[in-house]
Amino acid sequence: MPQEICLPRLVIAAPQGRSGKTTVTLGLCAALRARRLIIQPYKKGPDYIDPSWLTEAAGRACRSLDPFFYDESQALLAAFIRCAQDVDLSLIEGNHGLFDSFDETGVGSTAAVARTLNAPILLVVNAARTGRSAAAIVRGCQTFELNTNIAGVILNNVAHGRHEARVREAIESHCHIPVVGAIPRDEKLTIPDRHLGLIPRSEEETLLSAITNCQAAIEKYLNLGLILRIARAAPPLPAEASPNAEHGSVGSHPRIGILRDRAFTFYYPENLEALGEAGAELVFINSLTDANLPPVDALYMGGGFPEIFMQQLSANVSLRGSIKNAIEMGLPVYAECGGMMYLSRRIHWDEKSAEMVGVLPCEIEMTNRPQGHGYVVAHVDHDNPFFAEGTVLRGHEFHNSRLIFDGEHSLHTAYRMSRGNGLGNGRDGIVVHNVLASYAHLHIGGAPDWAKSLVQRAQLYHESCQGVGSTA
Repeated sequence: MPQEICLPRLVIAAPQGRSGKTTVTLGLCAALRARRLIIQPYKKGPDYIDPSWLTEAAGRACRSLDPFFYDESQALLAAFIRCAQDVDLSLIEGNHGLFDSFDETGVGSTAAVARTLNAPILLVVNAARTGRSAAAIVRGCQTFELNTNIAGVILNNVAHGRHEARVREAIESHCHIPVVGAIPRDEKLTIPDRHLGLIPRSEEETLLSAITNCQAAIEKYLNLGLILRIARAAPPLPAEASPNAEHGSVGSHPRIGILRDRAFTFYYPENLEALGEAGAELVFINSLTDANLPPVDALYMGGGFPEIFMQQLSANVSLRGSIKNAIEMGLPVYAECGGMMYLSRRIHWDEKSAEMVGVLPCEIEMTNRPQGHGYVVAHVDHDNPFFAEGTVLRGHEFHNSRLIFDGEHSLHTAYRMSRGNGLGNGRDGIVVHNVLASYAHLHIGGAPDWAKSLVQRAQLYHESCQGVGSTA
């Protein structure tokens, strides 16, 4: 008989976006953690910002679960099980509407993820200006696709006692599932946002009161005991789906520097762990305060909001010079979006501009509308430091910036885009020296060779020059 494991779990979903999924998931993470339960949060979809808040609320790194990044559902299930063991409950926050997907098949929807994980769903319904019609919405979600296990409903934005009672009675009598709670309208249950969504948790400590407010609402208005019973009733999963980590076999441990601070926050924990499993030692660098580059054998520059901090980044002249010198000496660098912006000559935003590292032959202009937003598929068709030609990369992009290119220098790019905007004109992935910089954000699920390639390149660099010291 195949072995099975019991993993309590819930998917928090909604019929449409802006219904209150994040409010509920944040509050549940914090409220259950306060009960001394170990909560593992997940976010369905390509996202860094919501997970930063879920990580704070749960006290445990939030993981990404996105079918777009994986070739098959079994790989997605394995990614879930890997971190769902030895915890009391896994909470998976969906994105968009329950059945919304990147194509018409529905394969990438929150409902599809819930079915892959065989997980019960708590449906968050925005009850504002709605009566018994809420029951029709829930009933439609129950029957739209087979085997979609909606196990309970959370009402959000209820107006008063009679309103709640009317909607609750309609749902429970017509849909035959419990309403596990009803949250009244409350403007305190919001997190400030800006051009790319919520403000990342790491930028502003004063925003943490939002988690406290969400926790208080969940503890007051939701039946936590019933929610736990629903989660613990989730069917067992096959133990053989649990993956074993593969560790690198490099002789020494090359040091990979990671820009990680308030300006650069967009890192999937799975990516950082994959670098460690491939044999790297990770060295975290603060681009705002560190004066020089420490001894490293490669750099990984993730995304974030360098435009918000461009004056502070520019003022750190010594680090910018240290990074530029190291790159010109051959240091391997992989940079995504915000990291690419930092490597450019300048960033322009409204009437302000600031000098950056100056390695890439371009400048960056911030705009008032998205220049790229959604999933990307990149085909590697030119030489670059990290990927073999013919490799297909699946990731995502979301940026309000674009390149300003003077044409004086040739722009060598490594990616042909079959999906997504990238740099424009069907291209992405600037290659300069041993630098590969692009607008595409990669997840290890959609770029399984990325970590191994970066560590191998770092190892080669280490062996050739025994690392890079302070270059200021």
